[in-house]
Amino acid sequence: MSTVPAILIAASSFVILALGTMHLVLTFSGTAFHPRDPALMEAMKAGSVRIARSANMWRSWLGFHASHSLGAMLFGLVYGYLALEQSGFLFRSVFLMVLGLVVLCSYLLLARLYWFKVPFRGILLATLLYAAGLVTLMR
Repeated sequence: MSTVPAILIAASSFVILALGTMHLVLTFSGTAFHPRDPALMEAMKAGSVRIARSANMWRSWLGFHASHSLGAMLFGLVYGYLALEQSGFLFRSVFLMVLGLVVLCSYLLLARLYWFKVPFRGILLATLLYAAGLVTLMR
């Protein structure tokens, strides 16, 4: 099995792992994801979500950020491991190869529509690396 596709997909995975890790760190340290308006943060702490009165919007906000981070980290770890240690298995699985591309394209769309420039550019880089891995694999 060629190492170039494995390296490209592993690099893509590392970018997503790094973004997810940075996101998790920023979620629980500092104020990067805090609202600029202190009154909004207080309102989020005071207001509950409709699905459960015991869950306030602030705690839900933190939980959503954390679970999002963990999902990105899981993607990065699994696809990085598969690319570097089980590339034969990964490259023989059309399902896994397409799934990886679909996940990255979904993150890219979300980043374009709802997030800011840094994650968009990072995910764009990861998607391009992954796509380059697929292209070199098909040659």
